[in-house]
Amino acid sequence: MEIDLPEVVAEVTECFGRYEKALVANDVAALNAFFRDDPRTIRYGAGEILYGYDQIKAFRAARSPVALGRTLSRTVITTYGRDFAVAATLYERPSAPGKTGRQMQTWVRFPEGWRVVAAHVSLIDKPA
Repeated sequence: MEIDLPEVVAEVTECFGRYEKALVANDVAALNAFFRDDPRTIRYGAGEILYGYDQIKAFRAARSPVALGRTLSRTVITTYGRDFAVAATLYERPSAPGKTGRQMQTWVRFPEGWRVVAAHVSLIDKPA
């Protein structure tokens, strides 16, 4: 298996960037489109446990659009072959001083394009 093929890393990096832009803009339709429409898609959030695309979509529709701005750091995108990738990043939000956010996403290429099939978001006290 080939790891980190440059063209595949570039594709996923581009998708990840569009996802981030949609996230901070609260573009719910775009955010929904990034997740695989499947009952097996999972998203564990800072305060929610979501099983299936329908629960993720409902969460997005109800989420407050206030204070979504954030700064990313230490973003790592690793691809395995041509159809599987993991994206990990740390983030800080002005609305959460003293906290560090962690985000991981599992991306899979489907006929309709790259989609997130599993995601985990958590918030911890900022490491010393």
